[in-house]
Amino acid sequence: MEIEKLKAENPVVKELAACRELYWENPDRLPDPAAGDDGIYVDIDEAEARLIRFAPFIRRVFPEVEDGIIESPLTEIPDMQDALAMETGGVLQPSEIKGRLFLKRDSDLPISGSVKARGGIYEVLKFAEETAIKNGMLTPEDDYGRLADPEFRELFSGYSVAVGSTGNLGLSIGIMSAVIGFQVTVHMSADARQWKKDLLREKGVTVREYPDDYEAAVAQGRKEAEADPKCHFVDDENSMDLFAGYSVAGKRLKKQLDELGITIDKEHRLYVYIPCGVGGAPGGVTYGIREYFGENAYCFFAEPTHAPCMTLGLATGLGSGISVKDIGIDGKTEADGLAVGRASALVAKAMKSRLSGCFTADDSRLYPLLAMLQDTEGIFIEPSACAGFPGPGVICGGGAGTVFASGAVPLPDEKSIQIIWATGGSMVPEEEKQSYYKKGCEALGAAGGEQE
Repeated sequence: MEIEKLKAENPVVKELAACRELYWENPDRLPDPAAGDDGIYVDIDEAEARLIRFAPFIRRVFPEVEDGIIESPLTEIPDMQDALAMETGGVLQPSEIKGRLFLKRDSDLPISGSVKARGGIYEVLKFAEETAIKNGMLTPEDDYGRLADPEFRELFSGYSVAVGSTGNLGLSIGIMSAVIGFQVTVHMSADARQWKKDLLREKGVTVREYPDDYEAAVAQGRKEAEADPKCHFVDDENSMDLFAGYSVAGKRLKKQLDELGITIDKEHRLYVYIPCGVGGAPGGVTYGIREYFGENAYCFFAEPTHAPCMTLGLATGLGSGISVKDIGIDGKTEADGLAVGRASALVAKAMKSRLSGCFTADDSRLYPLLAMLQDTEGIFIEPSACAGFPGPGVICGGGAGTVFASGAVPLPDEKSIQIIWATGGSMVPEEEKQSYYKKGCEALGAAGGEQE
């Protein structure tokens, strides 16, 4: 691949290679994604029905999840909305970030505390269901609470689950697989936080560490799983089961907005900003949102300037055929969950007609945003989950760096609903939380200190 030629011919690549912030608008987005005929289809109702069947099991093994449904709150954050205008360095005034701003708190999802709980747990549950049915021990009409009984744990102990992860997917797969009774191995890249590795080991999960990046961990995990017919490999790059679990978020969000009396239509548009790593979680969420809100929903991926794999793949049209390393970027970022060099082929294909655009954010913004959210709303999320917060300012023309846009995306107005997707945080140990918060305060020029 002639990178210098690519840079010369594609100005987006040139800016990405320089690790500069940018906003890129997707010229291939369609009002009706189905018109793109990409062959990607998810039966969201079927996926949700499976999650409902498992609710009695979830209640038994995780009694703190009282209804057995893994879902997160949708919280309006008006004080943070004003603070985001300040974060643009005076480019925007508070009144210029329009509409109502909400935080979708997948950072507080039960069991594993991140957006990965949606897809990761769903795929493990589906594998357990298929295994039990195949062995004649379960039918879809049964009470799935039975799956916590000893005879099922004995059955599941003869099977294994493996996954490659930078952290949060490993937590969701590892915790749920261990509770069900599967033997589980998580192959983790060097970017993963130590506390995540420690927590998995405490849960009885085998953690294998790699000095290389995410791609190396996934490749090794896939190779070992292929050699064992009783091992199920959770493929973050290509799994339709993961994608289906994430997509249920669109249906759940529709219900939450309905309960708030909020209608999304041509006069009341929806804007959603989601941090993106390899793309599985944000891709599935975007798929679900576009299914339920159609052309009136505008979804954007947020990526670190040093790991913008999805922006690179979509803007060049190469999808998974190009890595950030190909254009000289190291892929290293404080946003550990987003430290991915190559986009998912499945998601790049699905997003071509569905995604409105991407923007990149420098690492220097993450910790200050973390501290601002804590100070204004009393909500903690981890650094990588903060990548979406520049979104409202970027779309309104503040702090986006270089802009590559045709103007096809209408600007939010007073009737708009804007949602930042918080992708993780509640599982972070208290000492780590304090450290992150202090770092954010110091970056803001404050004295730091303890959280309230």
